[in-house]
Amino acid sequence: MSLSSRFLTIDYGAESGRALLGEIHDGRLQLSEVHRFPNEPQRILGSFNWDTVRLFADAKVGIRKASGHLDGIGVDTWGVDFALLDSRDNLVGLPVHYRDHRTDTMLHEAFSRVPREDIYAATGIQFMQINTLYQLLALRLGQPEQLDRAKSLLFTPDLINYWLTGEKANEFTIASTSQCHNPQIGDWARDILARLDLPVSLFQPIRQPGELLGRLHPAVQRDTGAGDIPVYLPATHDTGSAVAAVPAEGKSGWAYISCGTWSLVGVETTAPVITPQSLEYNLTNEGGVFGTTRLLRNVMGLWLLQECRRGWEREGTRYEYTQLSQMSEGAPAFAAAIDPDDDRFLNPHDMSDAIRAYCFETGQKPPESPAAITRCIIESLAMKYRWVIERLERVTGDLFDTIHVIGGGSQNKTLCQAAADASGRRVLAGPIEATAAGNVLVQAIGAGRLESLAAGREMIRLSFPMEEYLPRDSASWESHYQKFAARIG
Repeated sequence: MSLSSRFLTIDYGAESGRALLGEIHDGRLQLSEVHRFPNEPQRILGSFNWDTVRLFADAKVGIRKASGHLDGIGVDTWGVDFALLDSRDNLVGLPVHYRDHRTDTMLHEAFSRVPREDIYAATGIQFMQINTLYQLLALRLGQPEQLDRAKSLLFTPDLINYWLTGEKANEFTIASTSQCHNPQIGDWARDILARLDLPVSLFQPIRQPGELLGRLHPAVQRDTGAGDIPVYLPATHDTGSAVAAVPAEGKSGWAYISCGTWSLVGVETTAPVITPQSLEYNLTNEGGVFGTTRLLRNVMGLWLLQECRRGWEREGTRYEYTQLSQMSEGAPAFAAAIDPDDDRFLNPHDMSDAIRAYCFETGQKPPESPAAITRCIIESLAMKYRWVIERLERVTGDLFDTIHVIGGGSQNKTLCQAAADASGRRVLAGPIEATAAGNVLVQAIGAGRLESLAAGREMIRLSFPMEEYLPRDSASWESHYQKFAARIG
């Protein structure tokens, strides 16, 4: 590829956001950070809210700092959260964080109205109380006036895109996370929404990754000094962008772990897998790019360690993540294990206490020191990864001998080696900036600068190093894994 291209990706994570410039030249991609900013949700009168206006302001700062010609801009964020707009397109209330406690009882409430099996058959989505469906049900039951005032629903990246361009749409990959979308018919799950008394009229036309959404609004051009720049739809769900950048060769034999605050453990399929067995394993079918489906399961991920680290800092000691990983290697192996997806870990007051309570209640000696707690988290995550991959193999009938670990968690060497040891599979780690790379990749395809997803993944392989981890201690993991699997069911 001789043509040079420059695309800006604005990537919002649960803790921070970045604007990165992606420059493609001679078949390689180079990423450079132009703006980094905190994402600081606020507790307001008992509600846990996103500061979306601040996040939009930082998007404009990123655009302003990306000097020079841009061939496109693409936005991605976390999934499930949304904003409601009224008839004048003003916010109806403040967008609420998925970890807010308003959904604590909503799974039970939903199942009392619509059987669990019906919801899964229509949506193919993993049951998690954070899903958009249960957030909307919480509004219907607790703040119905908001739903009555609302005329539009925009998921978080859709809202940022609307403020950038003036164009409303629900992008496919982010819509697919909501449990309000039917992947088998490619439309909203109208029957399920009606049975829960939720207005389907709020949802927007569904647009596909790679499409041109619009161009920077004149007001944004004035605020940023930028020109008439096209705004493309990448996979606006950050995991969708990350999976687009998996540097795999071929279409089979590999699984992925998009590893960060959450760990998304999955495989890429050509169609949704919605069966009694996938329901039993609580697997999810999220939209991928260019005709693919992300068959996966959400695992709680490095949130566990992030929250412990915050707690230790409140107590007066700040640890770096690399320091914690090194400390953990000196702690006793397999002293205790947790199910990372136990509900108590979603948003506890103190994560270390929650981990100790789980261990005590399951007849294990609770870990006390930061090193022991970190080792417990890493070993538990690695075993849960294996547990999910084995179930993905059962429902697809395929075998996955390589695991691609992508995202920020791919830097955690201790976790990557543990994943290889626990699973007995080869692990390839990288790229670290998978979400940004996938965002740029899809923009480039939409702009006609790359031919296909396969060509994009070849570009990723050429552009970013990968580190290989081979199983080296699988035998000692086996008996502990069997106990772990029996405990979590």
